[in-house]
Amino acid sequence: MTQSQQTAPNTLFDKVWDAHVVRSVAGGPDVFFIDRHFIHEVTSPVAFLGLETRGVGVLFPERTFATADHNTPTINQHLPVSDALSANQLDALERNSKKHSISHWGLGHHKNGIVHVVGPENGITQPGMTIVCGDSHTSTHGAFGAIAFGIGTSEVEMVLASQCIMQPKPKKMRITIDGTLQKGVLAKDAILYVIAQISASGATGYFVEYAGEVFENMSMEGRMTVCNMSIEMGARGGMIAPDETTFAYLEGREYSPKGQAWDKALQYWKTLKTDQGAVFDLEYHYHAADIEPQITYGTNPGMGTGISKHIPNASDVLDGGASYAKSLNYMGFAENDQIIGKAVDFVFLGSCTNGRIEDFRAFASIVKGRKKAAHVTAWLVPGSHIVEEQIKAEGILDVLTESGFALRQPGCSACLAMNDDKVPAGKYAVSTSNRNFEGRQGPGARTLLASPLVAAAAAVMGVVTDPRELM
Repeated sequence: MTQSQQTAPNTLFDKVWDAHVVRSVAGGPDVFFIDRHFIHEVTSPVAFLGLETRGVGVLFPERTFATADHNTPTINQHLPVSDALSANQLDALERNSKKHSISHWGLGHHKNGIVHVVGPENGITQPGMTIVCGDSHTSTHGAFGAIAFGIGTSEVEMVLASQCIMQPKPKKMRITIDGTLQKGVLAKDAILYVIAQISASGATGYFVEYAGEVFENMSMEGRMTVCNMSIEMGARGGMIAPDETTFAYLEGREYSPKGQAWDKALQYWKTLKTDQGAVFDLEYHYHAADIEPQITYGTNPGMGTGISKHIPNASDVLDGGASYAKSLNYMGFAENDQIIGKAVDFVFLGSCTNGRIEDFRAFASIVKGRKKAAHVTAWLVPGSHIVEEQIKAEGILDVLTESGFALRQPGCSACLAMNDDKVPAGKYAVSTSNRNFEGRQGPGARTLLASPLVAAAAAVMGVVTDPRELM
């Protein structure tokens, strides 16, 4: 290797990726080592069955962490799960975890919750790591300067057996937003704005680094929301360079390094940033002043706009045409409709996108002193038992209760209609989750993605409302 090659500026992504390549296949994918593997009850049973069929064990059980989240009910979790399929999957996760000595946080466990919430809050997710899970929103963990992405069931089996995966190296994209977000504009609005600008497929084939003042000033919760939604513009994943905010969040958590190990880790973590002059395959730059509270009106996350605006005409959007007309027809909307004032039947606060304590604080700040609209059904679902305890300890539950809201138990809930929390056909739901595909929240359900502030405003007003008017 020449001196120039040794000193060539590198991106954050390259630094982490290259450090985990076990072997490069000429003209093919890299054999890629995985530091942390999260599993849940939906995508793991078949993978374990594959191990059993081949007579293979789990190579590094201490690197795998299991939690139940997708199929779990969000009420009466102390009772047997009534749905037979869900119950079987939950039992299989417990059995397989026990058989292979994998840490398992099932229903009722004090650490149980959504996989992408419990990983960070327990310090399992750390800078410079490679992290996978049989779930597309594994990109959440990139908020810590990790390379994190979702994998399929066959790949889950591969990681369990070998702690490696075959993976082609994606191209690199950087998205920079400078300036300061306006009042009432949250991390969710920032990422929905970006997706609307480049479309739901605009980052296909890329791994995204988020840079600039907006992301540097975000909390870890906000950064997790942003990286979580990377997949919604087609990216393989997203990441943000670790900094003092990251280190302060991780310090003292159960699985975080301690003592001298912490000092050593910190020394390494501080090197995890893109070098001056490093080259990306594609770059986008945006200004915070251009972003207002966002809301989607269609059937993919790229079909969104500022809440004060009208639904665009087909000629003004990237994905206009027959599919655009079909999407608006499904939603019961029309071109040039005003979004403010649209009817709301359900409000969902939760998911791996917005189920953290910061999201409940934001929601409570709007509903405090107001009452839930009588016709609105609201599902407020913490991302974990730790978040649930914080909600109670901070007095947020009292605020919610006084305003007519009830708190449910942790789980993925209405994000994906894989449990009992389904939005009925034809009903409108303002949701803080990540996807608004046809039927995502239930067959025929109509989903409008938004931030916790927009969701709270809709919950008390009964129609889509600009939260800035209530602040």
